[in-house]
Amino acid sequence: MKLLGKLLWAGALSAMVALSAPAFADGKPTLKIGYVEGWDDSVATSNVAARVIEQKLGYQVQLVPVAAGIMWQGVARGDLDATLSAWLPVTHAAYYDQFKSKVEDVGANFQDAKIGLIVPADLPENSIPELAGHQADFGGRIVGIDAGAGVMKKTDEAIKAYNLNYQLMPSSGSAMTSELAREIHANKPIIVTGWAPHWMFAKWKLKFLDDPKKVFGGAEHVDSVINPDLNKKAPAVVAFLKKFQWKPGEIDSVMLAVENGAKPEAAADKWIADHPDRVNAWVAGAQ
Repeated sequence: MKLLGKLLWAGALSAMVALSAPAFADGKPTLKIGYVEGWDDSVATSNVAARVIEQKLGYQVQLVPVAAGIMWQGVARGDLDATLSAWLPVTHAAYYDQFKSKVEDVGANFQDAKIGLIVPADLPENSIPELAGHQADFGGRIVGIDAGAGVMKKTDEAIKAYNLNYQLMPSSGSAMTSELAREIHANKPIIVTGWAPHWMFAKWKLKFLDDPKKVFGGAEHVDSVINPDLNKKAPAVVAFLKKFQWKPGEIDSVMLAVENGAKPEAAADKWIADHPDRVNAWVAGAQ
């Protein structure tokens, strides 16, 4: 992105935050958490964390939807207090390298995350190299998401690394899952760029294609990253974020509830109400 574009985005983010931030509640500042609106795990995690912070720690939280690059920039600048959507070490490596001196990583909230190419589980192909001779079966295309996303950049690299004669088709997270649903319903083969955690694994039988050259990297983790000033601004929230971590399968019900039409805040409230012991463990010592 050119310098002017970056400045315009940063200015827009600052203006949005300044105009919509609620007043302080009980002397506590309103906190701003950035998330990526089209990423289902980002929506689920951010809403659950925000509701815990509000209900258990007494801070008002404003969730700010932004693109991934602007999210990192916002935390580094202090326009955002935190994000719980930092995919490391591969997907957001460029953002981390750029902003690591201005942010603080307080730990993973989801372990064993993964990005890569995904196909229906019943297809015979099990690895990316096996795609080379089957372009016609898949229409010579890979259905992607937003053009600037980390998984898209890695897919471009994978196409070159494995000498694949496929076209990567950018779209969006929702458009990708809509096309995936159509092709599965029609019993047609399809390749999509994707990641875990994601609700689509709870809805359909899917598999990642093996990546012997490790173009997409190994298992990743999704981290909570804060602006360092949050340590003084809301130390109880930082203590909570250091403990906030999903166990395997926990986030799935929140993501699927939102996909099925529930409001993210309502889905978060239901999960919190259904799992008091987990929530109490997260906030123990932070209140």
